[in-house]
Amino acid sequence: MKPARPLLAWLAASLFALLSVAAARAATPPPAQPGSQVFYQIFFRSFRDSNGDRIGDLKGLTSRLGYIKQLGATTILLTPLQPSPYYHNYFATAFKAIDPAYGTLDDYFAFVRTAHAQGLKVYLDEEFQYVAEGHPWWKDSICKAHAKYADYLLWKDKQHCVAEPYLGKAKWLGYDGRDVGIAMVNLENPAVRAYFQDLLLYWADPHGDGSGRDGVDGFRIDHMMDDLDHKGLDKNLFAGFWAPIFQALKTRRPELRILAEQADWGYGEKWLTAGHVDMVFAFPLRGALVSLDKQTIVRNIRATDAATPPGKQQVIFLENHDVDRYMSEVHDDPAKARAGAAIALMLKGDPLIYYGQELGMRGVQPKNVGKSGGIPLTDAVGIPVREAFRWNTDLEAAGSAIWYRGDQWFWKDRYNRSHDGVSLREEEVRPDSLYHWYRKLLALRHARPEIGGGDQRILCDDDSAVLCILREEGERRTLLLVNLGKAAARPNLGTQLAGATHWVDLLDDGKPGTADAVLQPMQVRLVGTSSPH
Repeated sequence: MKPARPLLAWLAASLFALLSVAAARAATPPPAQPGSQVFYQIFFRSFRDSNGDRIGDLKGLTSRLGYIKQLGATTILLTPLQPSPYYHNYFATAFKAIDPAYGTLDDYFAFVRTAHAQGLKVYLDEEFQYVAEGHPWWKDSICKAHAKYADYLLWKDKQHCVAEPYLGKAKWLGYDGRDVGIAMVNLENPAVRAYFQDLLLYWADPHGDGSGRDGVDGFRIDHMMDDLDHKGLDKNLFAGFWAPIFQALKTRRPELRILAEQADWGYGEKWLTAGHVDMVFAFPLRGALVSLDKQTIVRNIRATDAATPPGKQQVIFLENHDVDRYMSEVHDDPAKARAGAAIALMLKGDPLIYYGQELGMRGVQPKNVGKSGGIPLTDAVGIPVREAFRWNTDLEAAGSAIWYRGDQWFWKDRYNRSHDGVSLREEEVRPDSLYHWYRKLLALRHARPEIGGGDQRILCDDDSAVLCILREEGERRTLLLVNLGKAAARPNLGTQLAGATHWVDLLDDGKPGTADAVLQPMQVRLVGTSSPH
């Protein structure tokens, strides 16, 4: 009978392992459904400081996850966390690491666990087509053609003394005055592909058990191209590099999603088909939403839909870390900011909110870069759209990530200033603030499934200035009406809404509403069926 004890121990251990995996899976948010995600993109260094050094960090972000959840976001999209000589953390000097200014790997995994416990998904931004000076692949291979990692980079000479530079420029100036080289990675090297496949599998499934316990829920692929920088050096990447990596990720974590930044900022059809990604950014539609011109918006909605295969998604956005802030784009007009937000959050696709967009933070990248008398070409040009999130009325209050403070132009000419009305503290107490507008729209999006995942029809398809977008699923309907003109106007719905006669005003606590009333310039109306019937 002695063998029974080891057998019982083995059975107990096996049962414990199965229960552990089941518990880990239960702690991971459910898979994203089409149209159900609301991204909240954070420029990491600028979000929340926890230790007084004025640099946003992992503990600071973790302490504010409740804010993101309360706003109505479901998914956090981070800019890179990896060490880099550049403040934005693109162009890495190490890949399987966390920038020490942001914390440790333990801090990172604690953040992921806390986000998942609150029902939030996490996407990491990945950019590994290049490395910066200081990366071991470069540092240990210069003029050593037979070094271990020499073939991990591209070189201009046989001796491997001159690396193939990023966009043809050997060194790139940082905001802090450092001139740093950036080299292209040899993505056609099978060993390189294997390395990055293992890297992404690590972030997606750190414990290697397929549970996704402590793993991210998706990746953003920065600057994704089939022929990197059109040089003919890193080519056929969709089939030869990305597809095998994506397949390995989906095999391990079937629910994981890939979001590509299509490098041409177009409609992204090639990335969604030949590139095998799940989502792309709706760049042309963003330009239309800046214009607030009805015909331009309608044209781009249709082109975006036509470019999106079934089962794939477009991420609808007004702002990100590379474009000017929307409030500045609409010249500080609060009515236009509200109209743009309503359209972006009610359209088919997965909406994205860039941190501080919900407050109306302002910021414009300088346009005189590299010109005589202008600003020199450095990564500082992006700082105006990456300023510190406004937690308090005082810009310099504890927790404010003003890492860019100093005597340079980007601090002297900053857009966010103390007591300017554009802070969470100030907007929380104003019922009519942009912050509360975003919260109301996002609450409606979550409460009405036809907005998150239903069909989309363009009504009022005429020369008038009233934009009419109908979202419907079965008998549930939500109708967005926005007057984008300069005079009062009535939507010309005709017989397009036959059968939908019992409307409620979704912006007025569900009171009886109407779809054909006059709209003032930039007025938004949201009406919906009260219940399926």
